[in-house]
Amino acid sequence: MILETASPSAAPRPASTSSFYGRHEFLLRRLHSLSGIVPVGAYMCIHLLTNASVLGGPATFQDQVDTIHRLEPVLSIVEWTLIFLPLIFHAALGVVRAVYCETNAGVYRYGSNIRYTLQRVTAWIALVFILWHVFHMHGWLHNGYWMENIAKPLRGGQFDPHHATSTAAAALGPLLVKILYAIGVLACVYHLANGLWTSGITWGLWTTPAAQRRADYVCAAFGVLLAFVGVGALFGMSIVDQNEARAIEHVRNERRAEDLRREQEELEKLRQPADKAATHASGGILVSESK
Repeated sequence: MILETASPSAAPRPASTSSFYGRHEFLLRRLHSLSGIVPVGAYMCIHLLTNASVLGGPATFQDQVDTIHRLEPVLSIVEWTLIFLPLIFHAALGVVRAVYCETNAGVYRYGSNIRYTLQRVTAWIALVFILWHVFHMHGWLHNGYWMENIAKPLRGGQFDPHHATSTAAAALGPLLVKILYAIGVLACVYHLANGLWTSGITWGLWTTPAAQRRADYVCAAFGVLLAFVGVGALFGMSIVDQNEARAIEHVRNERRAEDLRREQEELEKLRQPADKAATHASGGILVSESK
């Protein structure tokens, strides 16, 4: 890929200074750039690597999911703080920025303009894909009525963390779903890799043509590597033996239930001496009061 510096035609239209975005454009552009890398981009890398662990077998993937869900009951707080709110901010601001941006690749055949256009096209694909992916796997809302009467009938909320491999593999079973996931994952990967390059310009990390060319190679290599990870995760899910996965999950869930029962028994044993001591103390008080 030959790098070309961005031409004036690829620059966004100036925002009206009467709007909130126009008055704070300098800050918002940098926050938008930063949120796309940390934490949203970093999370995407971790998410794809976690999913690719299925290539090591159903038990390996289940181990990764169990590690994440050990964060309960603070998992929801972590998800909203580090994933959903930054993602919503990045997506919402991206939509606002798209209003002020022009696509010029059809007029100016510069490599930078093509990348500029692809960055925005993949942004829309990624937005639609993420909304569908979260619904498809998690149903959006963890509410009983919503899940049973809306999400499940619409083929949403198919992922069960206690049966991670079998449910994920079943959800990704249809060929059309595999194709849509491949398109969505690759769009997200391109958007991140190319966004990493443009962020370097936004933050003044590489401003000369030579520095941009070096960054171009690094970001391209990063994108190709992450694309292999994402496609590898989809391939790993497609070759899962679901019967084997269910058998492994059944054994693990029984073991988990047994461990939980033992923990509860230990807690009961610890509580009993304390309860007896409290009862004895209260009885002594009553005796002394009766005297």
